[in-house]
Amino acid sequence: MKYVIGADFGTDSVRAMIVEVETGREIASAVSYYKRWGDGRYCNARRNLYRQHPADYVESLESVVREVLSKSPEGTGRQIVGISFDTTGSTPALTDRDGNVLALRPEFADNPNAMFVLWKDHTAIEEAEIINRVAGQWPIDYTAYEGGIYSSEWVWAKMAHVLKEDERIREAAYSWIEHCDWMPALLTGNLKPENVVRSRCAAGHKAMWTKEWNGLPSENFLVEVEPLLKDFRAHLYTHTYTSDVKVGNLTAEWAERLGLTTNAVVGAGAFDCHMGAVGAEIGPKSFVRVIGTSTCDIMVVPHEEIEGKLIPGICGQVDGSVIPGMVGLEAGQSGFGDIYAWFKSVLAWPVEQIVATCPHIDAQTKAVLIAGTIDKILPRLAEEAAGLPVSDASELATDWMNGRRTPDASQLVKGTVTGLTLGTTAPHIFKALVEATAFGSKAIIDRFIESGIKIEQVIGIGGISLKSPYVMQTLADVLGMPIRVARIEQACAFGAAMFATVAAGVHPSIQDAQKAMGQGFAFEYKPDMERHAVYKQLYEKYRRIGRATEELLFNK
Repeated sequence: MKYVIGADFGTDSVRAMIVEVETGREIASAVSYYKRWGDGRYCNARRNLYRQHPADYVESLESVVREVLSKSPEGTGRQIVGISFDTTGSTPALTDRDGNVLALRPEFADNPNAMFVLWKDHTAIEEAEIINRVAGQWPIDYTAYEGGIYSSEWVWAKMAHVLKEDERIREAAYSWIEHCDWMPALLTGNLKPENVVRSRCAAGHKAMWTKEWNGLPSENFLVEVEPLLKDFRAHLYTHTYTSDVKVGNLTAEWAERLGLTTNAVVGAGAFDCHMGAVGAEIGPKSFVRVIGTSTCDIMVVPHEEIEGKLIPGICGQVDGSVIPGMVGLEAGQSGFGDIYAWFKSVLAWPVEQIVATCPHIDAQTKAVLIAGTIDKILPRLAEEAAGLPVSDASELATDWMNGRRTPDASQLVKGTVTGLTLGTTAPHIFKALVEATAFGSKAIIDRFIESGIKIEQVIGIGGISLKSPYVMQTLADVLGMPIRVARIEQACAFGAAMFATVAAGVHPSIQDAQKAMGQGFAFEYKPDMERHAVYKQLYEKYRRIGRATEELLFNK
């Protein structure tokens, strides 16, 4: 019997699962949360600054693999033939000339600028604007395959910002690396920047890499964007690799630390949503939504169907970024579940601040009361909101609380809630926020369809798709399309496991792995077409309000 491990590094934790290679049967799974991140270290939400310490990734990986092995039959570790990783992205960090992430050096251990810059860090808005301005004047538009707009969530803007901000980091930095590339490099002992096996997915969607201009943007372009980027291109890469490629084998040190053997192959990494789409059995004309704190939308298109097309305002179109041999398309929303979590925290404020200081309740009762109340906020809001009528006179929101990823990236825009009256209740506002996230989803699908990309089915994966019926039914009603929900709960880790089987030589291609290992779908949400008719009117209002606020507040 042979097994593989798929490891999914998310925003808060790493999830790992052991899978039987021939059938896709899950043997065991586990989750390990990042300790420093959980303590709120190295982040400042008011500044949109979110950094993660590489030690969190290392410690959590060791913990989660050891735990998942402890849940498996004895001897499973010796039967693991491959391990692959997906991560959030773009989540890069600066390195020294030996490939060490700077935060792992003692002098930078507590410096946020030496750490991985998490995907949702928006401190590089100014640098992204400069990239877009220079690209618009350059003989080659290096943003062409990035949807025509470069985002502050992506690697070159982030690295330029950190270099400008911190002189000590600037002096030590030699190169940079994406989290999804660092994990395979670390475990195979191949960290030298010029030799790291780089992900086609990360490079194409976030670093403006394409074969058309022989790799990354030119040195002259990068220096024009930010002089401090001088020489970085020479310390990076020309070639990139799809996720079915073997990077190497576990080193003896890492085999011991994880409880595996050096026979275990390590596959090339990719971003979570791309591997999650594979785990959900993506194919042509499928629109896969990874629905969590944010959303990421993935499609794959045969070359002949997209030849000559450039889809504006998305997060890139890259040959082989999802399934080798097809063009991967990415879009998404910067906030989805995060928006609901924000509203929950607003409502929880008096509970946490007032009940916690009430002198007439003992500490244990306070803790139980606070925790119990907060846990019930979102389920109760969803229950009440589901009973409210859908009306074109309803409260209306835009879903840009964390900026807009697509269509047409802008991290300057802000969210709004309109149509409030003295009769507006918390469930009314929650309903408006859920509808806003659905309208943002429709805007993305409309952009693909307008660009001539056919969509025949929508597939949902991630925690919200499995656990939030009200949100998913609203999404189906707004889209006017059925949504199938993948049966596998940890689709991203499962997709990584599929790629691990191909890297280890068990399956000849990722399509073969999907056929052998796919777990199908749990259920389907069918749209209410009467509600859809009302939502079409509300959607047009959503678009008008979005345009008006963007023009008024941000001169767009």
